Amino acid sequence: MRRYVHVPVMTREVLRTLDLAGGGWFVDCTLGLGGHSEKILESSPSARVLGIDRDASALDIAKDRLSRFGDRILFHHGNFKDIGEWERLLPEAPNGILADLGLSSLQLQDGRGFSFRDEGSLDMRMDCGSGRSASELIASETVEELARIFREYGEVEFPGRIAKSIAARRELSPVSTAKELADIVRDAVPRKSRPEKINPATKVFQAIRIAVNGELEGLGEFIRGAVSILAASGRIVVIAYHSLEDRIVKTVMRDLEKDCICPPRLPVCGCGRRASLRLPERNALRPSMEEVLENPSSRSARLRYAEKV
Repeated sequence: MRRYVHVPVMTREVLRTLDLAGGGWFVDCTLGLGGHSEKILESSPSARVLGIDRDASALDIAKDRLSRFGDRILFHHGNFKDIGEWERLLPEAPNGILADLGLSSLQLQDGRGFSFRDEGSLDMRMDCGSGRSASELIASETVEELARIFREYGEVEFPGRIAKSIAARRELSPVSTAKELADIVRDAVPRKSRPEKINPATKVFQAIRIAVNGELEGLGEFIRGAVSILAASGRIVVIAYHSLEDRIVKTVMRDLEKDCICPPRLPVCGCGRRASLRLPERNALRPSMEEVLENPSSRSARLRYAEKV
């Protein structure tokens, strides 16, 4: 089996915020190559993990990596947002749920087109067995829809100009590799507007990846559903890597922290709502400078966590 370099992000913070002292069941919603789950199982002999991933290839590697833990870990192939599919695998309410929303090392290194340096196929699907690929999206969407995807999911400058350049190119031949797409984006962006340190294709690739995998769809609903199945005083931990994801996580967690949501003018509460979460820390945690130097892929990580009440 091919070896992949995998360094889990913000491991120290994950172990602290999950609060492993009492053991019990924990859910690793984005198992990847198993880095976080391995640390959880090593840190707490009484902890057990359900590892979920939509990428069958990553799941196979994680199974091999974590086989030494025997029946302390269960595996599920599927989308973590489909809580109804995996909750039934748990014998009891989980004490912690972790969702690391970043890409795994496998996806970055396996030639699927996630990186603009990749000369392989322009796929970008986390689950290669379902949905349409990035090349299919680029070939089928209108210029207007491509521009919307770039603008809303990547906060891209010149979204219309880039979309028109892609459309003009696909009239001549399909855009089938990541390198081809990166070249089109670079040529579409005015030279004087190109960032010095960031490839202009970076945000375009982010936007297409989000659209292909539906990364923002149902994220808020997932957090609400995950909180509902947590054990009392259980923790939910989410690591996001761009502002769109983090905004959803922050908004939902802060909403679940509220008691009454009646209009201020009402003399007494009529909704009867009670907070379901407590936020031990208001702001997102960030990786240490030491970690960023050792693992540059962690630099944009933002960890937010909350405790069920």
